[in-house]
Amino acid sequence: MHRDDGARGARPPTAGASDNPVVWFAGVLRNRFDFDANVAQRLAKRLGDDPADTLRRFRDVQTSRTKAPIPVIAMLGESIVHGEDIRRPLGIVRPYPADALDRVAAFYANSDLMLPSATRARGLRLRATDGDFTLGDGPEVSGPTIALIMALTGRDAYLAELDGPGLTDFAAR
Repeated sequence: MHRDDGARGARPPTAGASDNPVVWFAGVLRNRFDFDANVAQRLAKRLGDDPADTLRRFRDVQTSRTKAPIPVIAMLGESIVHGEDIRRPLGIVRPYPADALDRVAAFYANSDLMLPSATRARGLRLRATDGDFTLGDGPEVSGPTIALIMALTGRDAYLAELDGPGLTDFAAR
C-alpha cells in the first residue's frame, strides 16, 4: 500500500469534515476548476508526516459536522469507496448495512456528479446477489453490492466478482 493511500482513504471524511463550502469553492477556483488538482492539493494538506500522523488527523475530525457542499449520500459513498480502497489490499472485510449500500449503489448508478458512474451503468440492469438492490434495464450485471459500487466507481479489480451478460459492456466503459 502506498503512503498516500491512508490519506486518500481519510480524504473524504478528513477533507469533507474540514472544508466548509467557502473553503471548498475557494480551492476549486484556485485550481481553475481542475478537480483532480484540487483533490491533490487537499490530499497533500492532510497527509501526515507518517502513517500515525495521518491517522491522528483522521481521528481528529471523526465527529465533525462540517462538510463539503456535496450531498450527504455522496459523502457516504466516498467514505465507503475510499475505505475499501484501503481495506481490500490489506485483506480486511467490513460489513455495511444493506440499506446504506443500496442507497450508495443507486446514487452512483444515477449520478455522474462525482465520477462517470451513471454513464457506466446506462443501458444495463444492475442486480445485487446479496441484497435487494436492482436498478436499470438491459443486459444484467450482477454481484455483491459492494462489488457493484466499487466497479461503478472505476475499481476494475472488482469486475472479477461480477457476472452477467452485460458485464463485457460494463467493463469496457
